[in-house]
Formats: sequence, C-alpha cells, structure tokens
Amino acid sequence: MCELLAMSANVPTDIRFSFSALSSRGGVTGKHTDGWGISFYEQNGCRTLHDPSPSAHSELAKFLKAYPIKSRLVIAHVRKANRGRIALENTHPFQRELWGRNWSFAHNGQLKGVKGLPLRFHTPIGTTDSEHAFCWLMDGLRARFAKRPSEAVLDRAIADAFAHLRTLGVFNALLGDGRSLYTSCSKRLCFIRRAAPFGRARLIDEDLEVDFAKETSPGDKVVIVATRPLTRDEVWTDVKPGTTLIFRDGDLARRFDPQHKAA
Repeated sequence: MCELLAMSANVPTDIRFSFSALSSRGGVTGKHTDGWGISFYEQNGCRTLHDPSPSAHSELAKFLKAYPIKSRLVIAHVRKANRGRIALENTHPFQRELWGRNWSFAHNGQLKGVKGLPLRFHTPIGTTDSEHAFCWLMDGLRARFAKRPSEAVLDRAIADAFAHLRTLGVFNALLGDGRSLYTSCSKRLCFIRRAAPFGRARLIDEDLEVDFAKETSPGDKVVIVATRPLTRDEVWTDVKPGTTLIFRDGDLARRFDPQHKAA
C-alpha cells in the first residue's frame, strides 16, 4: 500500500521535518519504492514535483529536505504500485484545474470497478485506478456546479463522492485546492494538530528531532495528516474508517461520519 502525507496551516510552513519521515518509507523503513510526488500551494499557484524513483534514494527528494519551501497546504505520496506500471505519469499527486484553481489528489488503496465509472470532461493520463477516480470526482463537481459553490455545499458534495468511492474498495485519499484539505479514511489515516505551546518531536523513521517552539510563532496552527504516525513522542489521532475530515488553516473545519452526518 502507498503512504500519504498532507499539511494544513494558517501561515506558510516548512514541511521538511515530516517529509523526511515519509521519504524514508520509500526504500529504507518502508517498501514504497515505486515513485513519489509532492504538491506545495503558494497563494493561487501550485508547485508539484514527481519522481518515479524511490524517494529514499532520490536526489530530488534530498534537495527538498534541504530547501525550505513554505506553504499553507501540502499533499505528498510515496507509491507501492498495484495498478499501473512504474512511470512518471502514474505518480501521485495528480492535478486538474476546476473553477480556476489547481486541485491535487493522492490515493492509497485499490478500487474494484472504478474504471467503469463514466468520464466526460477529464481523461486520465496514466493507467492507475487512482487517477480515474480523481477524474470522475472532478467530472462530477464540474457537471453539478457551473461555478464554485459555497464551502458548505462543496464540502457535502465531496464527502458524498468520497463515500461512494469507499464502496468500491480501499479509498484513503487526500484532495486539496490550496484552501481546503479534504481527507478520506477507509482503513488507516491519522493526524496531529500542533499549536501553542509548542514542544519537541522526534521522528520514528529517522534520528531527527525538532523544537517547534524555536521554529514557530504563538499564533501558528498546523495539522499534519499521514497514513501512520511520523513521530514517536506525540499523540496522533486515528481517523475512524468511513470518515471524511476537512481541514482549513490548521483547524478541523468539518467532519462527515460513516453515516454521512456533518459535524
């Protein structure tokens, strides 16, 4: 299975600490060696990098761990191929434009029969089930809404689409548009929210520790979402299977439980 990583923050934030753990799982502490990718949102722009080589040994990944790109929303993925060959076009996150914004999507799991879902506007470039699911999701939003709806309406529409995709198999997924981070849990997903007073944290996958009090301001808020906890001395919250969580600006904005009830 692949592994996911995302960040939602209220100020531009450096994700190198968390990315170091994720990249190690692409060939050192994990077997997710079939490519990796990451998307950084910067105002209305999105900077995305992909590499079909293992992240643990990628020169591009080494560069990212040394170069502080700050962002308020990040989505990253390390791949263990199940459907689709190891190739650049099959590496996540995938991207499409909708309502004048870049949307990024990463997925962990297999979806039976997903390629039977009809597509009208968006066509996959690669051969993964994941990209087909993303195109179907974007198609549905575009067909339903001529322009971007209110956040409440959009949140419900995406949560409903996520719920349908979860009926096809394992759909642990991340979706972002630079403002909101939408997350779906079928089997395994967790998150941690960091806010003042900030403390220290040490990675599970690398001998690396950071004192967040020295790296942040009192008003900073950051949420990190991952397939499995990244640090050994912090309390991570497991997401209940069948749940959609939506984060904005480092806060949990809305939750849809397995009965599709909003909170």
